[in-house]
Amino acid sequence: MFVCYILPVSKPRAIGICLALLSAPAMAQDESPFELHAQSTYIRQFKSAFDAPYSGPNSLRASRESSYTFTGTLFIGARLGESTEAYFNPEIVQGVPFSGLHGVGGFANGESQRGAGPNLKGYTARLFLRHTWNLGGEIEAQESAQNQLKTRYASERIVVTAGSLSVLDVFDAMDYSRDARTQFMNWASLTYGAWDFPADARGYTWGLAVEYIRPGWAVRAGRFLVPIESNGPHLDSKFTQRYGDVAEFELPYKLAGRAAIARALVFRNRVEAGGFNDAIALGTATASVPDLTLVRRTQSKSGFGLGTQVEVTEAVGAYLRAGWNDGRTETFMFTEIDRSLAAGALVKGSPWNRPNDSMGVAVYLNGLSGPHRNYLASGGQAFFLGDGRLNYGSERIAEAYYSLNVAPAAWISLGAQRAVNPGYNRDRGPANFLGLRLHAEI
Repeated sequence: MFVCYILPVSKPRAIGICLALLSAPAMAQDESPFELHAQSTYIRQFKSAFDAPYSGPNSLRASRESSYTFTGTLFIGARLGESTEAYFNPEIVQGVPFSGLHGVGGFANGESQRGAGPNLKGYTARLFLRHTWNLGGEIEAQESAQNQLKTRYASERIVVTAGSLSVLDVFDAMDYSRDARTQFMNWASLTYGAWDFPADARGYTWGLAVEYIRPGWAVRAGRFLVPIESNGPHLDSKFTQRYGDVAEFELPYKLAGRAAIARALVFRNRVEAGGFNDAIALGTATASVPDLTLVRRTQSKSGFGLGTQVEVTEAVGAYLRAGWNDGRTETFMFTEIDRSLAAGALVKGSPWNRPNDSMGVAVYLNGLSGPHRNYLASGGQAFFLGDGRLNYGSERIAEAYYSLNVAPAAWISLGAQRAVNPGYNRDRGPANFLGLRLHAEI
């Protein structure tokens, strides 16, 4: 009953969740029908002043700035049957981004949300079901974790996940670069920078994913809701007309006797978006600055991502990601990157007798398509970018951090990032960022 009263959801939804928890069947002695985890993360970052001969409405400000985010999440899991699990994540968020979240493709803080603000807000981040059909093979133990009940799965299985979730919960599950709360902080570290993945302004959506997993390979596919408008908070329920489709193939392999995984992902979004060439053509015809909002119509954006991760030693893991999208239409859900390349390494502190510490180094190379460049060079304003003009250059970002374990479940991290050609503009920058992160979990 404690859970029923503290969760910030509507009464009918809360009642349904409580009934589900109360009706969960008894499990084996080492498997609980109910689990609770939690996390809180505070990130404070500072940006030094940099040279900029001109700035536009959506530029990264050339003056010194500070930024912060705070998130707190409950991870509630319940077993509804032998093969069905339910998860619910109420979340709170607060934050002020650099420059109103403008002026760069690879933003410095992966916790920055378009739905945040200086006042603490609560919402439902996830509410989904996961059902598993165990088909055969060895039985693998799955330890308790955030949004994962302690259980056992067959090595060959079919998994269906449906409800409100982050698409990154299922796809591109890179071990060494996916969580700004504990690993690299840059947006381009979360997934392929060029993947405009389905999500509302907070990074979540509703949808369904199906996975077929076996020891030698895995394949997964899903369809998800997209926002009604670019980077908006409200999702479009007309999933047969506007949607985000994604499919991924995963292949484990060995490199020098060490475990490795290769992944290939393809996506196609059908959204109400403006095309860069259409906006330029209209602007030329009317002798005005091109405007994406005047040429929005239902159209598609497609792309792909290729990635691999390698266990170099027991303490060192490395990864590589490359992404591409057609770049014909405005960024709708993630960030303004049409071409992306990222590489990094994460090191555990075991060699210096700090097994719960970690450090990482990564680099990100971001680019724009020709139409995207031309639109910005003509003075057009996009959702995140718009210096008024553009001397194009690829955006190059380097990031390093050290995470110090200061208590059994608490860490303090120091990080630094350097962005060359922020917002793809050779006339501006480089911009330097310093960050402090406090993270705790149970």
